[in-house]
Amino acid sequence: MEKFTVINIIVGLGNPGKEYEKTYHNLGFMVVDSIARDFSIAFSKKNTKSIFGEGMIDGKKVILVKPQTYMNLSGEAVELFRKKYADGNIIVVCDDVDLPQGIVRFRQNGSGGTHNGLRNIVAHIGEEFSRVKIGAGRDENMDLADYVLSKIKDENYLNSAIEKAKKLVIENLL
Repeated sequence: MEKFTVINIIVGLGNPGKEYEKTYHNLGFMVVDSIARDFSIAFSKKNTKSIFGEGMIDGKKVILVKPQTYMNLSGEAVELFRKKYADGNIIVVCDDVDLPQGIVRFRQNGSGGTHNGLRNIVAHIGEEFSRVKIGAGRDENMDLADYVLSKIKDENYLNSAIEKAKKLVIENLL
């Protein structure tokens, strides 16, 4: 009898393109890139509106996904993976301006809150997916869109946030 293996689909939210690298809105991409480096998983496949790679983490099957739809349409890409892997464990990693910098939080499910990428995913697949939210804070002197698309200057914050988020993702693999 073949043992059933849960596929863990780890989706990092962000925007494709060099101009968005190292911005708050691309924290999800940075976390899955870091996981890929740590576990030698190559982003070698491109379809389903994403680039993705498959591999193993601590004996668990994972697919690392970076949607190429831009943040506000992330649900289109995630829905394609949900259809293909109906029993898959989806963990979405993203920034959260409602959390202070330095705070990283895991949630089993819930609404999209104020995050347009999460809202779009909820609209496509519902609320039943896990998420790791990385506190981006907020600069009240800046337009919100300008802030989330601004470059992260604090390397200590960036490295700490990525490490904390990566740990939470790995701890919640099935």
